[in-house]
Formats: sequence, structure tokens, C-alpha cells
Amino acid sequence: MSENGSANRGRKKDQKQINLEDVAKYLGPRKYSETLAEKKDEIGISTGLAYTQAGGDILFIEVALMPGKGNLVLTGMLGKVMQESAKAAFSYVRSRWQKLGLKKDFYKDLDVHIHVPEGAIPKDGPSAGAAISMALISAFTKKPTNKEVGMTGEITLRGRILEIGGVKEKVLAAHRAGLKTVILPKDNKKDLEEIPKNVKKDIKFHFVSHMDEVVKVDLKK
Repeated sequence: MSENGSANRGRKKDQKQINLEDVAKYLGPRKYSETLAEKKDEIGISTGLAYTQAGGDILFIEVALMPGKGNLVLTGMLGKVMQESAKAAFSYVRSRWQKLGLKKDFYKDLDVHIHVPEGAIPKDGPSAGAAISMALISAFTKKPTNKEVGMTGEITLRGRILEIGGVKEKVLAAHRAGLKTVILPKDNKKDLEEIPKNVKKDIKFHFVSHMDEVVKVDLKK
């Protein structure tokens, strides 16, 4: 037998197949867990879509109500722009009390706490406005949001939904997380051309221009 034949046989003998279960043994435990959609519909929480330096991700916006004097508390290492977006969302919800079936002074005896988990990670930008508004509306109306719906969009005080960036990354993140429906600003419809066909096939898209449309899609009856 040739020397090459012996060498090849030796290499095959030394080879070992690595299964998925073996990965942690060789590389160590997973450093970051993948963010997945919620397991059930809940009150006071919505799913936002974010753009990060590493690509897209989903964000859970949580709202807790407690006895108080109408104060707004923001936590989760939110940047200045995102804090302003949360304040605008709160003002919008207050101004729509009649449309939402709430009492005129529904917030007067309550403190509102808005939190975005993974507090060690800085978050900023205006595109979570729609998601923050939905979490607030859900908390005040005591109606759950749809766990399979993710959204992105800047909000104005009148409830208009404005165009945002990073659509491709956000939609891919929604697909990875198992979301079935994505709400996008109407002016971002053109960006759907960048989304792979297999992803578009799995997701139902709603293009909106106002928060009223978002409520119809995301809020459970």
C-alpha cells in the first residue's frame, strides 16, 4: 500500500463526529440565549422590533400599573430618544381615553412603570413608539396583546405612525423569534423587496399609518 493510502486511513481513524449535544462540551455553555416570542397572550406587554449593531432583535415592552399620582417611570437603560418616545406614547394614550373606552381621569390615581428587559443593554431610537403605545393600551384596557404580533414604528402625539429604518434586520429577527404577524409603517412597504421570499411566505404583514390600525391587529377582544 502507498504511503498516501496509509496516511488517509490514519486520518479517518482519528476523525470523530460531533453532534449537537457535544457542542457545549467543546465550546462551553451558550453565552447568549436567543430571544423568542412569548408563550401566551398577556396584558401590559407588547413585542417591538429593534435594530442593533449585531442585526435585528425583538424587544418586550412591559407596563405595570400601581396606585400613585400619575407619574411615569422608565427603566431598562433607555436612551434619551426612546424616553421621549415613551412619553409621547403615554400622552397619546391619555388623549384617546374616550376612543379606548376609559374614564377621563383614568391615570390620575396610578403610577405607570414602563420597562424594557435586558437592562444591561442600552436601547435608543424612536421606532419603539408603536410597541410602547400598545403595551400601555393593553395595561389600561386590561385586554391582552397577541403574542404572535411584532411591530415597529415611530408615533406622533396624534397617533400617526412614521417610517423607520432597519426593516430587513427587524423582519428577520421576527422570523427567527417565531412571530407570525409584523406591523410596519405604511411608508416602509417599499422595503419589503429586501426580505427573502421564504421569510415573506411565513409572515403576514400589516402596513399602517395610524395607531388605530395597530390596535385592531394586536389587541385581543
